[in-house]
Amino acid sequence: QVQLVESGGGLVQAGDSLRLSCAASGRTLSSYFMGWFRQAPGKERDFVAAISWTGSSTNYADSVKGRFTISRDNAKNTVYLQMNSLKPEDTAVYYCAADHGPWIRTIPREYDYWGQGTQVTVSS
Repeated sequence: QVQLVESGGGLVQAGDSLRLSCAASGRTLSSYFMGWFRQAPGKERDFVAAISWTGSSTNYADSVKGRFTISRDNAKNTVYLQMNSLKPEDTAVYYCAADHGPWIRTIPREYDYWGQGTQVTVSS
């Protein structure tokens, strides 16, 4: 079992950048495909980005392509989400999640482990 803890959220203005981190403990992160999801108030949890075991493959939601970048450092047991050109509609609680694979998934229920989330608020 793996425990996930997100950090790096905050209040920023439109156009700013943030980098979220997801630190894992309990098991080595290299055993998992990793994903980022977000949930705005009153809405479902949506896929944002995902990355394969080694980082060789990534997938992004259309709404964040070209602005967000997912990466991982397996030596540090950490996954990152670099968010640039933030928009008010990016406001949400952001969650990282771990999946055993063997391919990238975009549906929340297919992930096995979840962090507690970190709030990102983008003001206009």
